Amino acid sequence: MQAPAAPGPGSQRSVMVWTVSPVPGRVQVAVVGAGQAGLAVAYYLRRFQLEPDVDFTVVDRGPGTGGAWQFRWDALRLGSAHHVNDLPGMSELGISFETADRTLPAKDIVAGYYRRYEEHFDLRVHRPVEVVAVENRGADLALRHTEGETVTRLLVNATGTWGAPFIPYYPGANTFRGRHVHTNGYVSAEEFRGQDVVVVGGGTSAVGFVLELEDVAASVSWASRRPVDFSTARAQTIEGGVAAVRDADAAARAGRALPSIVSSTGVPLTRRVAAGIARGLLRERPMFASIEPGGVRWPDGSFTSADAIIWATGFRPELRHLAPLRLREKAGGVTVESGQAWTDPRVFLAGYGPYASTMGANRSGRVIARQIMALL
Repeated sequence: MQAPAAPGPGSQRSVMVWTVSPVPGRVQVAVVGAGQAGLAVAYYLRRFQLEPDVDFTVVDRGPGTGGAWQFRWDALRLGSAHHVNDLPGMSELGISFETADRTLPAKDIVAGYYRRYEEHFDLRVHRPVEVVAVENRGADLALRHTEGETVTRLLVNATGTWGAPFIPYYPGANTFRGRHVHTNGYVSAEEFRGQDVVVVGGGTSAVGFVLELEDVAASVSWASRRPVDFSTARAQTIEGGVAAVRDADAAARAGRALPSIVSSTGVPLTRRVAAGIARGLLRERPMFASIEPGGVRWPDGSFTSADAIIWATGFRPELRHLAPLRLREKAGGVTVESGQAWTDPRVFLAGYGPYASTMGANRSGRVIARQIMALL
């Protein structure tokens, strides 16, 4: 494997181009996704002496390292609200997200650290390779992807949620003359300069957008389905919410649709957020009743003009490529315990349910790798 080519001056994305051998046609284990969860699984498989591209392979559809972080907006910084736990074994490289430069874009830091991690442990991630379907092939599974087909005994799905944005339906949405922008399409506040913007959502992303747009947009309105819970407890942030883990685990075991993280954790009350509340900026309104061509209509009949609606309304697990395996339950989710799908024990879901945070992804990597070794 050759070293990655660094982006040239002025590059806006930390895209690393890797030269690797073709995706193998047959392996014991295939890992789909090279974000936190996928890399954690690959690390532990290496610890168990499995050889990349011989015993297991890792594919990722992103153009560069960093998982979903490589696509985050430019102004996002690492901090208490957007925290990334170190990958297992990262201390060997002498780097840590705890000591990373928080003045730099989070996407650049994560992409750079993950690139060094993949190199150090020789994980040989194949990218960009998109898996379009996983099908039964006798006792094995066949992954159809953009480079051909790979047959595997076991599958680790670590595709996360970034590719499956959720936008709730509201009457009149199709008549809106402005822009609908989801979190995964947000680049910077500058693209909304001088515009009237409505931000929808009750989590950290929505709060961040309102703060970033304050002195850029002509006006900013904020709507949330439920009152926003600002929490001062570090244990209640996205990465440490005990209630969030409990609720997600219960849903995964029952095969229900997974609850949103913020419904259990609340929004961290950082100093920047507290200042926004104090000056009257961060005051959410109950959700609007409908969308009209020129803006939104509130339940009390009042109207707010809008050039854009930013939907910070979360994501769903990205599992479309697993549809041929019929894993989804009538309750809307996949029944998963300790990372393994109940209806098909050949399939593991890393970073799913209680393991959705970066801390949880590390735990799921270890748990899943041990189960895989017991089956091989």
